[in-house]
Amino acid sequence: MTEVLGVLVIAALLAFVVWFVGSPLRHPTTTVERESDAQRALEAAKDAKYAEIRDTELDYRTGKLSEEDFRAIDRQLRAEAVEILRALDELR
Repeated sequence: MTEVLGVLVIAALLAFVVWFVGSPLRHPTTTVERESDAQRALEAAKDAKYAEIRDTELDYRTGKLSEEDFRAIDRQLRAEAVEILRALDELR
């Protein structure tokens, strides 16, 4: 009887250790990591939006866009960039 009890205690202890050590694997992202991921995503979106603005300016300068089209597209892209910057500020 004591051998069975000893085996059960060892098994329970081993299960607890496996559970405790495996805890980070079950919950891999912490709040800080999620915020960091969100910040990286917003930074990437900001960089992409700036590239879109530069590309639009280049298209206008090379004559691919009329001034009217350029102003409309530029206004929209800059408004989207401002929203991204606001989201970054709120995250920080």
